[in-house]
Amino acid sequence: MNTNYDTIVIGSGPGGYVAAIRASQLGMKVAVVESDLLGGICLNWGCIPTKALLKSAQVAQYAKHAADYGISCSAQIDFEKIISRSRNISATMSKGIEFLLKKNNVDIIKGFASFCSANAIEIDGNDEKQKFSAKHIIIATGARSRSLANALIDGEKIIGYRQALTLARQPKSMLIIGSGAIGSELAYFYNAIGTQITLVEFLPAIVPNEDEDISAHLSRTFRKNGIKIMTDSSVESVDTVGDMCKITIKTKKGIETVEAETVLSAAGITPNIEGLNLEKAGIVIEKGKIKTDEFYRTNVEGIYAIGDVIATPALAHVASAEAVTCVEKIAKKDVKPVNYKNIPACIYTSPEIASAGLTEKRAVAEGYQVKTGKFPFTASGKATATGERDGFIKLIFDAATDNLIGAHCIGANVTEIIAGLVTAINLGAKGHDIIKSIHPHPTISEAIMEAAAAAYGESVNI
Repeated sequence: MNTNYDTIVIGSGPGGYVAAIRASQLGMKVAVVESDLLGGICLNWGCIPTKALLKSAQVAQYAKHAADYGISCSAQIDFEKIISRSRNISATMSKGIEFLLKKNNVDIIKGFASFCSANAIEIDGNDEKQKFSAKHIIIATGARSRSLANALIDGEKIIGYRQALTLARQPKSMLIIGSGAIGSELAYFYNAIGTQITLVEFLPAIVPNEDEDISAHLSRTFRKNGIKIMTDSSVESVDTVGDMCKITIKTKKGIETVEAETVLSAAGITPNIEGLNLEKAGIVIEKGKIKTDEFYRTNVEGIYAIGDVIATPALAHVASAEAVTCVEKIAKKDVKPVNYKNIPACIYTSPEIASAGLTEKRAVAEGYQVKTGKFPFTASGKATATGERDGFIKLIFDAATDNLIGAHCIGANVTEIIAGLVTAINLGAKGHDIIKSIHPHPTISEAIMEAAAAAYGESVNI
């Protein structure tokens, strides 16, 4: 048995590779185990390839509206090349992770890992099985598309997000189950390149985790672009016999049948914990996820879990933050737990969505008296000049303290400005701290200052 490692990380996604590199930086001898491509779901099947697809959709939209900018051109969609570009970008990023791991002296072990006991794992790879032990083992195996009982993923007519990124042919129509980040982004992408989209959401509003004003605005934009939205609705069955899928949907008004070439299941994810033999290590599972404390320690000494396998937001940047916190705690650093009340969330539709902190509804439910300020991009010089006036910035303040407690943005490139608002919330910024901080003009970011001013009745531009 190889016992030369201080830390072994199972999985190389944004949680796993970050944990491995940080552990090495802190003087540990580290190995990372990966059964598939380095970079995990994020780099290969999630964050990065979807953004590449969405950029192609954006360029197609630019070409469609080129005349609005005084330019004459025509565009033709080449679906195969769009997909190929996305896959090449993922491959490039995966090679980048390999470079970073090697640069930081992290050993890469290819294969499937499973626990033999509380302090040992077996790795099945390259037609051989090897046993390893380490002082610390971090589980970071991520998650996959959840397959609904009424719409089991078959990889052909009923697909998950992985298949949606690599289809050989663009479908003429697609029904998407679930309107979270994955469902909404792929709805925007396929709609922008000409696929007829139906978006089905079980809850009363699309992007249901967002502020109600954000959800309502995206819904209007999607409908304006020709996307059929069905909220308060659930898929009861999918008949895949024949050329078209026949989807039976239960709505508030009764049963409705919709036809589509392809059904995309984007209704949540399932942690990748099967096959790890967690029971042999005695690791406690709670509601389908690994149970940990605030520093990601499981009930078994020396075993930790981060990212999508635990009950925290399934976001790449959350997994990375958990990785650093976990490893620094292992190294006996003075580290604070991750603040889950101020996690930025981004949805890369058009318009983009970016949010942090409390929604207005949540703030009121928690007992806050709130002040809210909203600044529409129709009043923004930069947005008007670029022809992207769709959206707004909404800020929420605690009326008792004037502290910023929530930020909700929808519009072009707002994902690039949310980090500053996360910092402001973390530092306890007050309304007039933002108002009195000079924001450059003309920019999208100056809408932050204007929204803060609007909350206090001081905006001069609306």
